[in-house]
Amino acid sequence: MDKKLIADSLEGIVSNSGCFIVEVSVSADNDIEVYIDKLTGTVDWDDCTAVDKAFHEIFDQDAEDYSLTVSSAGLDRPFKVLAQYVKAVGTKVTVSLKGGRRFVASLEAVSPEQGVTLAWTAREVPEGGKKKETVSHVETIPFDQINSVTPYIEFE
Repeated sequence: MDKKLIADSLEGIVSNSGCFIVEVSVSADNDIEVYIDKLTGTVDWDDCTAVDKAFHEIFDQDAEDYSLTVSSAGLDRPFKVLAQYVKAVGTKVTVSLKGGRRFVASLEAVSPEQGVTLAWTAREVPEGGKKKETVSHVETIPFDQINSVTPYIEFE
């Protein structure tokens, strides 16, 4: 099965439930995984069940043998689509940049053209100084400089 065909076929049904498609993967054995998320709230069992039901109505399992898994995008998975960044505005994220730099920041804004605007603090020695001080940063980083962005999970 074709990933684009699957995504296009499910798009209306998924958006009607207030969700969006994050990723569709299809293995060589026709194991299909559909990951969904919501702009507001969290994906629940009913959301996954609705997508599963719609999928089976669109694609005949007797005509083409496949297995299907529908699940939420998950907190440990990197963002794949712009809507995930939009949903995360105002929250903390873990950012991994090309070149190896990794840090936790607040996601302040997102723009498809400019990238993500992040705010964070770091202990640094200021120019001409001798002792580390806490320095605040706000920077817009283009998407092509980012390896991954994931939700930051805090345990209290």
